[in-house]
Amino acid sequence: MVLPNPSGNRVYAGAAARLAAAEISLTVPAVDPDSVRITTLGGLDHVEFRAPTETTEDRTALARLCSPLLVSRREGDGLVPLDLPAVSGLDEDLVTIPKYPGKTNEQFTQLLVHLACAQLEARPEPYQILDPLCGRGTTTSCAWLAGHHGYGVEADQKAIDAHAAFLRTWLRRKRLKHKVSNDPLRRDGKVLGRRLEASVTDPTTGSVLQLGILPGDTRDSAALWGKRKFDAVIADAPYGVVHGSNHDGRRTRSAKDLLAEAIPVWAGQLRSGGVLALAWNTTGLARESLLGLVSGAGLAPFDEGAWTELAHRVDSSIHRDVLVATRA
Repeated sequence: MVLPNPSGNRVYAGAAARLAAAEISLTVPAVDPDSVRITTLGGLDHVEFRAPTETTEDRTALARLCSPLLVSRREGDGLVPLDLPAVSGLDEDLVTIPKYPGKTNEQFTQLLVHLACAQLEARPEPYQILDPLCGRGTTTSCAWLAGHHGYGVEADQKAIDAHAAFLRTWLRRKRLKHKVSNDPLRRDGKVLGRRLEASVTDPTTGSVLQLGILPGDTRDSAALWGKRKFDAVIADAPYGVVHGSNHDGRRTRSAKDLLAEAIPVWAGQLRSGGVLALAWNTTGLARESLLGLVSGAGLAPFDEGAWTELAHRVDSSIHRDVLVATRA
């Protein structure tokens, strides 16, 4: 049984139990998906499920969940909290400290990362994760927390510089072995901007995790990263409220035109068997339309069962959904 983390966001907290139920159904192999249900104990929503085994692997899968405040096992009429292994030695304030307008709820970003990575378990970790709309690096930081490498593309140089400054301070205060650089990126004799490159040694696993963000337009992501391929591409598309994009020389709040051009680029950056996880505002682009864009790029979307239970309200003008697809 899971007691969902209520989140600091009041609206998101209202959907926490339902999103936790979907996450458990989709990512924990030992769980019987048909057994997952929301129940109330002590006036609080819990997610209850059956799992026929409780091996070390099962506990590790539960530890990777981003949704729980507490995971317990039923014993008679009571609940016994489970001790779960540490997935990462990095502190969660890596993603909770930064506050700025337009920031995606970090708990939701962790959900996106987990949903994508759960489809990649047959390949060796750490995974290489790309966020081609990375802003100030919430996804790349969540990749680190999950024990993976994080890479990105961002058109706003100020956002890259702000993330570089934060990482320097955070890593130094945590006294972690690390490197951070914010040097010019040159192509064809021109300076495109300043790139961010960083690495950290996870004190729990000993793994050296890489992070890199390049300045540029997301539609140029393949040209910027060259031949590099990624295990997962994870993006939170502009909602049309704070963030927008440029299309044919004009500023637009709609993500539709941007996604139509960018999704084929992102699909081409995935390794065989790689995963695209995309969040977007359905008030500007219907799920059926996005399914068409993703399928047209040669990806196979998940569109049944708990995969259709991830939509939730963010505010009066944003109804967010999630689409996950794989590359053959």
